Amino acid sequence: MREYNNYSLLKHNTFGMDVKAKRYVEYDSEEELQDILPTLCGAVLHVGGGSNLLFRGDYDGTVLHSDISGIEVLKPIENADEVLVRVGAGVVWDDFVAWAVEQGLGGVENLSLIPGEVGASAVQNIGAYGVEAKDVIVQVEAISLTEGTKRIFSNEDCKYSYRQSVFKKELKGQYAITYVTYCLQKVPVLKLEYGNIKAVLGEKKEVTIADVRQAIIDIRKAKLPNPEVQGNAGSFFMNPVVSREKFLSLQKVYPQMPYYEVADGVKIPAGWMIEQCGWKGKALGRAGVHDKQALVLVNLGGATSDEIIRLCDTICKDVYDKFGIHIHPEVNLI
Repeated sequence: MREYNNYSLLKHNTFGMDVKAKRYVEYDSEEELQDILPTLCGAVLHVGGGSNLLFRGDYDGTVLHSDISGIEVLKPIENADEVLVRVGAGVVWDDFVAWAVEQGLGGVENLSLIPGEVGASAVQNIGAYGVEAKDVIVQVEAISLTEGTKRIFSNEDCKYSYRQSVFKKELKGQYAITYVTYCLQKVPVLKLEYGNIKAVLGEKKEVTIADVRQAIIDIRKAKLPNPEVQGNAGSFFMNPVVSREKFLSLQKVYPQMPYYEVADGVKIPAGWMIEQCGWKGKALGRAGVHDKQALVLVNLGGATSDEIIRLCDTICKDVYDKFGIHIHPEVNLI
């Protein structure tokens, strides 16, 4: 366990906000976390890689961070085609994806290069290129931050939906994720229909999960800024899901509008709408919209959180005025 006072959170948020935590504690096991809990008082925030946070100022409380590591293949295996893998919440997400691909296990290769840690995958229900974390999560182990007791959540208990979970709603801030168990495929079923994966793969006949991972990495690197070079939190906005009636009315006006059929309606890319409003590559003060992906807001250098929020609010208003659709930040404002 490591504990610091007046601790800089600069390396714990990808937006590059130079803010401090009154107290910062990092733990390596569930037992260490349980020992820490009785010492907590005041506000408590649990962070991962900080890729989904925008700090509005110094945090006057305790920031917790998990350094629980380890990737364990569980026995016995339920059937010949699948394997259960239990992963520590502090493992870097893309390190886990790389491990899975190296082992020839499919199911998470489409989620390559998503920033953050394993614990966040269960909270945020991360997703990309036709795959969501909920598709492979079997169970989530967590510790109550108020009682110190352990609870195991099934996939159903987590109440997953698009970019949502019980940990972002009813139980927000109440549990710290310690381990996540995933079901991976020994005989991978490739998902290549989303985005331009096939175009990147070209005419390759025998496509492997390693090929898919590399294609996803190439796509993401081509259109997303490196937070170490330019502060950002990846996709700042969630893609809205609208009713079929709303979609059909918009399609008459915008016949080239991209869309994706989902269970509860039609998903329209927020980035496309933002671009149609003229924001791609534009700036408001020291906060801007990335010139290659309009879904990404960037810190152009020295931007304050208020400047980024002002840009966010202005974009949301413009999208609503043009399309009659509310878009919402995926990033958490702290």
